[in-house]
Amino acid sequence: MDAPSAPPPEPSTGLLVVAAPIGDGDVARLCERLRAVVGTSDAEVVVCDVGALPANARTIEAVARLQLTARRLGRRIRLQRASRELEQLLAFAGLADVVAVGSGLRGRGRHAEQRKHPCRVEERVDRNDPPV
Repeated sequence: MDAPSAPPPEPSTGLLVVAAPIGDGDVARLCERLRAVVGTSDAEVVVCDVGALPANARTIEAVARLQLTARRLGRRIRLQRASRELEQLLAFAGLADVVAVGSGLRGRGRHAEQRKHPCRVEERVDRNDPPV
């Protein structure tokens, strides 16, 4: 009988608290703070506490820029304490599959090509199209 396998280790995490309100020029400073967190730790995931942020365009911009900065550094961000309105706005902006909220990705990390197609939409292949 085989011994039960141990669960995979949780990735190491860092913490970045994002305070409200986000003003002009704050997004660049937030990205610098993220770089500092990553530079001083071996964190694979940086948890961003966004509980104080409103659901608006400036917050979406900040979250998108933080995610881009993290990806460029070979890391990820995960939002903590995001309001339901912010989660809905992230989904509306098309970022729900890109930015993790809570304990995992809302969209389960699928790429655009792997998403389910809307109901009653079928793909057709034009026989005259050359194969890829």
